[in-house]
Amino acid sequence: MSPVLAGCLGIVALIVIIFLRVPIGMAMLAVGSAGFAAIAGLEPALGILRGVPYETFVNPTYAVVILFVLMGNFAFKSGISDELFAAVNTWIGRLKGGLALATIAACGGFAAISGSSVACAVTMGVVALPEMRKFKYSNALATGCIAAGGTLGILIPPSTIMILYGIITGESISKMFMAGVIPGLIQILLYGLVIRVWVRLRPQDGPAGEACTMKEKVTALGKVWPIILLFVLVIGGLYIGAFSPNEAAGIGAFGALVLGLLKKKGQRCAFVTECLKSSIATSGMCYLVVLGAMVFGYFLTVSRIPMELSTIISGMVDSPMLVVVGVLLVMILLGCFMDSMAIVLLTMPIFFPLIQQYGIDPIWFGILVVRVTEIGLISPPVGLNLFVIKGVANVPMASVFRGVAPFIVADFLHVAILMAFPILSLWLPSMMH
Repeated sequence: MSPVLAGCLGIVALIVIIFLRVPIGMAMLAVGSAGFAAIAGLEPALGILRGVPYETFVNPTYAVVILFVLMGNFAFKSGISDELFAAVNTWIGRLKGGLALATIAACGGFAAISGSSVACAVTMGVVALPEMRKFKYSNALATGCIAAGGTLGILIPPSTIMILYGIITGESISKMFMAGVIPGLIQILLYGLVIRVWVRLRPQDGPAGEACTMKEKVTALGKVWPIILLFVLVIGGLYIGAFSPNEAAGIGAFGALVLGLLKKKGQRCAFVTECLKSSIATSGMCYLVVLGAMVFGYFLTVSRIPMELSTIISGMVDSPMLVVVGVLLVMILLGCFMDSMAIVLLTMPIFFPLIQQYGIDPIWFGILVVRVTEIGLISPPVGLNLFVIKGVANVPMASVFRGVAPFIVADFLHVAILMAFPILSLWLPSMMH
């Protein structure tokens, strides 16, 4: 059997195993090691299995995963989201669709300290849905804005998907974080525009909320300044070069811990214990995923699939932009059936060498990758955020699908803007010290 044929069979086997609900890390580890053994022999495969786990687990670079996961758990379980939503709602809740706008803005704020799309969607679902139901918001608008807003968790830094992309491709995690700031703000603005157009066409779907006094607005802002300070400290420190990603993650985790301890008076031991347990489980899963991706990458290398793919495409396509469009379309299609982490881990070992061959900026491409995997989180039939919101809201899935449809249109517009103007992603990284 030729190496290329073995590689193709391995990719098909991996996709089948993933659809059988085998964890992505275990699936990539099993297929990668078996495929490597089939091509290179059993002894070299055993050598890979002996060496790669050690190199992965002792590499201090990967500590950033654990620390940002810990930061996200402290933020998620401390109840910070309630104060974020309340602060934004006091300022814009009186507008038509104001509660939906406040939800999107609060999702952006929570994303800046959590790094998780699902955590963002669940938290805002619990916080914002009761308020929107109180003011008779339609199920479609209420669930749609929360599901879409939750995707901000993997574009606005820190982001676990950006970290994994940086680890797999060898790109700077700090630059990836900086590159996500402006696109994240643009995404918030586009989602806000969707809501304003929606309530303009159907005012009954998003009635205005209660007006608040200036004193109430100032008071609400006073409760969220520690969150803003924490984000500025972590991301600002990375920007000016004061911290490495590991140091920024450690400071962020410590800051989120302090905020949580101040909010959880009387429950501090339970709060810390619960956060540590959740972080250990998530970090273990992430490490297994990274290990599986590395072994699978070795298998793809000996199979020569990335090289053969690059040769074939370079002989057919001259335009780097066409290559980017083709890769993104494949990832969007996969997003209808797979979660974002699985998409990145499956496609990057195959497509990234092609991106390098065409001289495409890897940081810009990484932001596009993160952006299209966000679309997958709210794309039927398997968009993870859709099922999360359905469970939280207890509404028919058809209502959730209707609700996210306008936001998906905004997502494609956003991707087109980022492709047309790469400077939006690259300006902040280029200014870093």
